[in-house]
Amino acid sequence: MTREEKREVVKDLTELLTRRPNVYLTEAGGLTVAQVTELRGMCFKAGIELRVVKNTLLRKAMEASGVDYSEVFPALINQTSAFFVGEDFKEPAKLIKKFRGKKGEKPSLKAAYIDGSTFLGDKSLAQLEELKSKDEMIGEVLTLLQSPMLRLLAQLNSGSGTITGVLKTLENREEAAVEA
Repeated sequence: MTREEKREVVKDLTELLTRRPNVYLTEAGGLTVAQVTELRGMCFKAGIELRVVKNTLLRKAMEASGVDYSEVFPALINQTSAFFVGEDFKEPAKLIKKFRGKKGEKPSLKAAYIDGSTFLGDKSLAQLEELKSKDEMIGEVLTLLQSPMLRLLAQLNSGSGTITGVLKTLENREEAAVEA
């Protein structure tokens, strides 16, 4: 590979990292051609961009991207397959788990960079699969904020006769206290 070709690859990877900053680094060595083809097909269907990359070129692209990927640099050893994803960062974890169910222990997760957080090692795969997206977290917070208000409204609506009775009783107590 000439220097110009390497520059072009780094430029391409840098642009890819700009569009899809969340990345999974895996070790897929030992897979057959048929297995790699199947994995690529699964990635294509899921909207994940899979690239087998040279570690030094990926590192240069990561350094040029403007994002601090330095914590994943130690994982850039041996053969590396990178899964580039956008907002749906759980999809590669699900895909890897599904693929492994059929074929064994590969690809194994070396590291992942998701929204500023770094996950190292294959043991992080289950954790990545359970992560919640920003939209899911916002939805949960909104639900928690709405819940007390909805319960109050439901109680007010269900006991419209009861609430007036309670208010009259409280009013009568205040009048009795003032007269005494």
